[in-house]
Amino acid sequence: MAKVQEIPLNQIKRPLPRINDPQKVRALMESIAEIGQQEPIDILEVDGQYYGFSGCHRYEACQRLGQETILARVRKAPRSVLKMHLA
Repeated sequence: MAKVQEIPLNQIKRPLPRINDPQKVRALMESIAEIGQQEPIDILEVDGQYYGFSGCHRYEACQRLGQETILARVRKAPRSVLKMHLA
């Protein structure tokens, strides 16, 4: 079961590099600044470490806005699940 919580941005590892659409990031920045983050990103928690594979545009928008945390749906998972995401 996933738990929604605020996670410090600097604790989220993003092992797969992504290229974001700058216009989408700007639009999200405007929306988040005006009404807050509406949809949490999905995070895997493996051995106490947080890994993000989705929500790249929201993550970058929050980063660029200078936010320290991001709303995330956290799902605890074993290393085997992390390895599948990295394959």
